[in-house]
Amino acid sequence: MTFQATLLRSMFDAAVAAAQPSLCLPAHLPEPPRGRTLVIGAGKASAEMARVLEQHWPGELSGLVVTRYGYAVPCLRIEIAEAAHPVPDAKGQEAARRILAMVQGLTADDLVICLISGGGSALLPMPHPALDLAVKQEINRALLQSGATIGEMNCVRRHLSAIKGGRLAAACHPARVVTLLISDVPGDNPADIASGPTCADATTCADALDILKRYGISVPAAVTQLLESGASESIKPGDPRLARSEVRLITAPQIALEAAAEVARKAGITPYIMGDSIEGEARDVGIVMAGIARQVAMRGQPFEAPCVLLSGGETTVTIRGKGRGGRNVEFLLSLGVSLNGHPGIYAIACDTDGVDGQEEIAGAIIGPDMLEKAWGQRINPRLSLANNDGHGFFQALGASVVCGPTLTNVNDFRAIYVEPQA
Repeated sequence: MTFQATLLRSMFDAAVAAAQPSLCLPAHLPEPPRGRTLVIGAGKASAEMARVLEQHWPGELSGLVVTRYGYAVPCLRIEIAEAAHPVPDAKGQEAARRILAMVQGLTADDLVICLISGGGSALLPMPHPALDLAVKQEINRALLQSGATIGEMNCVRRHLSAIKGGRLAAACHPARVVTLLISDVPGDNPADIASGPTCADATTCADALDILKRYGISVPAAVTQLLESGASESIKPGDPRLARSEVRLITAPQIALEAAAEVARKAGITPYIMGDSIEGEARDVGIVMAGIARQVAMRGQPFEAPCVLLSGGETTVTIRGKGRGGRNVEFLLSLGVSLNGHPGIYAIACDTDGVDGQEEIAGAIIGPDMLEKAWGQRINPRLSLANNDGHGFFQALGASVVCGPTLTNVNDFRAIYVEPQA
């Protein structure tokens, strides 16, 4: 592996390490209550969060959290369930039902610690009583393929749910609720992380209906009727049932980017954080970042090379092809095509949970020889991009990054290393 690729991979590893629950969770634990302590939650990092909580909690506790298949870790007092992501399944629905049942009958002396991280929207599915899981699964698939932002997708999910949009916290009333959040969304809005099961929601059923219409997503009449009537409205700010509900953000994309930046500094390379909440079509972001990288290499603007351009957030992919991919490899393939073999520019793009799209592949690393390698194998990079086949493309080049479950999730990580043009 070249110096550039080694540096980029080290930066990604540092970003993931900085977002581990073992580092960021203990300092945010609340004081034990006079009554019971119940632990609930959902997300790709929720099982590891539960394990760390157990290790640092001084008193009794019990509970249930649900994570993605393959992301469970051993816990002694908190049950770990596994379910499907990104499209929900019956196991997730059953876990959601059990969690909602657990919080019934709590008192003002009890404490609920809710462990939430990215992925919780799919892992904690409980459709509104007027709907069934099959309807939510179909709408979820359509949203994932539509190019909608994560905020838009989660607005729809909240208004078709019986547990999200603050409903879980309302069900815990009058107990105290402390939600520990690992952010995976641009802007770190708690209502958008796992669709905000314990957070008040300012969006409305009308907003959700507008989003479905905007992206041309056809839904059953029952969904339209539900949203038009306002019968599935979420819990709003100021609701007295959320008066004792507190949200604590324990780590976020910015923290991961700062950790990666420190790795670059130690290597003698100046890092620049371009933003922790970049959104938009992944291939469009790739084109823009390629233009910036070329300007740095050729003109020394807006930064002098050598340097590293860091960014995070959550891009989207409007699926038009039938390939295998995710938003990080889509970005990277678009970046490489746009750079057109420009010398001295290398990049990595990975999802910090270790899964880009629906496969156990975090992302990939590219260098100036990306196009040459592809054509050498008779692979047309532009056709691969048109077919949304980032994983197929980078696997053929031996450029994929596979790290397994990382047990955290602060969303996309992108780093572009730029050398000055000779």
